[in-house]
Amino acid sequence: MITTACLAVLGGSIAQAETCSDNEKLTRLDAQYEDALRIGDTQFLERLLAPEFHWVHNLASMKESKLQLLARLKKPEEQAKERRSHDIGFLRLGDTVVLQGLSSVDKWNPDGKTFRTSRYQFMRTYVAHKGECKLLAVQTMKVWSSEGD
Repeated sequence: MITTACLAVLGGSIAQAETCSDNEKLTRLDAQYEDALRIGDTQFLERLLAPEFHWVHNLASMKESKLQLLARLKKPEEQAKERRSHDIGFLRLGDTVVLQGLSSVDKWNPDGKTFRTSRYQFMRTYVAHKGECKLLAVQTMKVWSSEGD
């Protein structure tokens, strides 16, 4: 997997506006978002997230602004083993694109050897604004868990 730092070195500004208009580039940017959440890369997220960013979690169990998300990631309860998006579709209108799909999140069990998986339906709204592609809003809904809950 290409890291955020590698892409920044190779491509300069990784969230340029044209990224929002190209499905392949946006898919890569969105994968970087997932990885940044996994490892707590707040520097990358600071650049990617719009100031007005808002995330509504499963059944509105938690709502986070950009500042709240960045603060949470600086003191994580646990780090995910892996995060990956799949079955992605694109909805476009003007300079706005909504990615919809599934995100699978693997987290280590207390034994440190096995892991559990949760799958979420997501919608992530990206907007081309002032020459950059910004993530404006996220909504996630848990649809499956290997724990059976």
